[in-house]
Parts: sequence; C-alpha cells; structure tokens
Amino acid sequence: MVTEESNKNKDSNKALKILAGVLAVALIALAIYTISFYNEEKENQQILQTEKASIENELNDLIIKYDDAIEENEVLDQNMIEARERITRLLDSVKDNEANIALIARFRREIGNLRAEKDRLFRVVDSLSAQNQLLATSLDSTSTQLEERTRISDSLQETNQSLANKVNRASRLQITSLRGEGVIVRNSGKIVENDRTRRVDQIRVCFTISGNDLAEPGEKDLYVQVYNPENELVGDKIAVQHQGGVMVYSATSKVFYENEELDVCILANASEDKLLEGSYKVYVYSGPYLIGTSNFSLR
Repeated sequence: MVTEESNKNKDSNKALKILAGVLAVALIALAIYTISFYNEEKENQQILQTEKASIENELNDLIIKYDDAIEENEVLDQNMIEARERITRLLDSVKDNEANIALIARFRREIGNLRAEKDRLFRVVDSLSAQNQLLATSLDSTSTQLEERTRISDSLQETNQSLANKVNRASRLQITSLRGEGVIVRNSGKIVENDRTRRVDQIRVCFTISGNDLAEPGEKDLYVQVYNPENELVGDKIAVQHQGGVMVYSATSKVFYENEELDVCILANASEDKLLEGSYKVYVYSGPYLIGTSNFSLR
C-alpha cells in the first residue's frame, strides 16, 4: 500500500512539473509575442506619422503652387481660389486628427483628386495667359498702327491748317498808297489839305485797296486809328467788339469791294486839344486785321 501511494505522489509531481513547464513556455511565448506586437505597433505608428508628415508637406506644396499662380496670373478663375481654400481646410484636418490607416487612405485619395484638379485648372490658366499674351501683342500692334495713323493725321491736319492760314492771309484785303493828312472841310463840302494844326479840323486817311481774286467780295468794315505826337488817339473813339476783344478806333467806314482796286478815304474828327505839332501815326484795319501803317506831320 505504501508503495502504491508513493507511486501516485510521484506521478502527480511529475504532472505538475510538466504543467509548470508548459505554462513557462506559454508565458515566454506570450512575452515574445507581446514584445513583438508592441514593436510592430510602434513601428506602424511611426510609419503613419511619417505618412502624415508627407501628406502635410504635399498639401503645403500644393498651397505654395496655388499662391504663386494666383500672384503671377492677372486672369484668375474663382475655381482656383476655391481649390486653394479646400487644400487649406484639408491640411488643417490632417493636423488636427491622429494618424490611422483609414484617415491616411482617405487623405491620399483627396490629395490625388486635388492634384488632378490642380493640373486641370493650371492648364486653363496657362491657356488664358497665352490668349491674353496674344491679345496684348495684337493690341500693341493695333496701338502702333493707330499711333502712326494719328501721327499722319496730325501731320495732315497741321499741313491743312498751315494751308488754311496761308489762304486766309492771302484772302485778306491789302492796301497801297496809304497817307494821312490834316484837312479843312468847307461849308460847301470841299476838302482842302492843310498841315497847320490851328486850321485843321479833320484828319483824312486815304489808300487804295488792291485787287485780290482770293478775297471774298462784298461789304467790308474798315477802321482807322490816328495817334498824335503824345500817342493820344485822335477822333471819335469808336469801340468795336471783335473775337479777340474790344478795339477803339478814330473813325470807321463801310465799302463795297468787288475784287478790283478801290480808292478809299476816311475822315476822322479832330478836337483842337488833340492837334499838336509833330509826327502822327496812322493804322488801317480790315475787321480785326491790321492791313497798313503810315506817318504824317502837322506844323
């Protein structure tokens, strides 16, 4: 009986040793697996973080490209600005979320879509830029042609104006044989020349209008200014409004001109206090234009 009980105890101890060995092996295996799983998980997390950083860099690169394109291109599509804003929002989302396989996969898909959209938009912008450059070149050419035509037109206008001025000057009345003299007007109407100031009562200005086929025929307004030795106006001081302002004359007369020579005499009243010994100046005008000057003397 003692021997049988002893054998049973031996078998039980042996079984316990085997079980303890199995448990020890299991614990060792579990420890190895745990360590391996931890290392693998840590490695996977590092890969995810690296992938997340790579995504952030790619998004930043896309934003820079959009910024450069928006700054350089005058012709902008609203789609480019909206695309840049979507990239910025996605970058903020990447930064705010912990990296995991599902998020990384989604972010990668969105980056792929954004890159495809960027390529399409940039092709559109390049096309518009090329069209604008072509248009600018065309406008430059048109502007150059317009400037040349304007220059020619200005030159022709100056030439025409010069010709018009010459024709205008040539068409004005011209006079010869201009002379001024003191006269006495008799009661009978007879006019007697006199160069003594004490006896003169009027100044007579006589001249001949030359024939001129370029002048317009018809009634002409003629004006005379007579200045005494003290440069005082002698006569009735007739004020006439011209385009350039008011002129004051000694006397005025109307004549009918038919493009042929015409002798004209105009009388200017002379008050006694204006008649002085010395040299007098005479100016004759056709309208506002001076057409002759002369001098005469009174004793």
